[in-house]
Amino acid sequence: MCGRYARSRPEPELVDVFKVRNVIGEALPASYNIAPTQNARVILERTPRDDPEGEATRQLRTVRWGLIPSWAKDPKIGSRMINARVETVTEKPAFKRAASKRRLLAPADGYFEWQKRSGATKVPHFMYDTDDKVLAFAGLYELWPDPAKNENDPDRWLWTFTILTTQATDALGHIHDRTPIIVPPDMRDDWLDPQLTDLDLVRQVLDALPEPTLSTREVSPAVNSPRNDSPDLIAAV
Repeated sequence: MCGRYARSRPEPELVDVFKVRNVIGEALPASYNIAPTQNARVILERTPRDDPEGEATRQLRTVRWGLIPSWAKDPKIGSRMINARVETVTEKPAFKRAASKRRLLAPADGYFEWQKRSGATKVPHFMYDTDDKVLAFAGLYELWPDPAKNENDPDRWLWTFTILTTQATDALGHIHDRTPIIVPPDMRDDWLDPQLTDLDLVRQVLDALPEPTLSTREVSPAVNSPRNDSPDLIAAV
């Protein structure tokens, strides 16, 4: 799974790396311990709401981690939907519509996993790009209408997202059996393309994604608490 990750790159760098055209909302500070239900900056492409035939633009915007399907009765479901398994993402009702129409990338320096050792001990590790390049996790997003707010209220729609995971390779599988899907630079346009709506074609893109080359290092157990947030959390111990 992916239950925590870090994103320290400044927004101008993200705008350049991901070819963003519209920056929406205020910038979020760097975070070395992004946890479920927290807000994060993500990249997505959308056509204008008032002009469905208009040109899609690539956006950098803030979305809350933990997907809430549009049909959900209780937003608390989002805390249980921080990840979507790639094996079934185009089939499960909670994810298939988003897989067709609402895909995104979550930029990251890397992510944390906990390795089980003797007894109940779990040791945190930080997984990151071997060349220290920014990672792009494949994700899906949804817009949930808050029934307590007026239809004309601009804050009525809650934006939420989930991160796709897959079976970990042998190199990382000894730490945890799941790992987030990472989209390489040459496939990010395909993943974000809002014109790609056929689920069979979405599945082809997912199946074509190469295995990433990641490095790992043991880090401080201070990352266990989402209240802690400093560069020390991703440093080797």
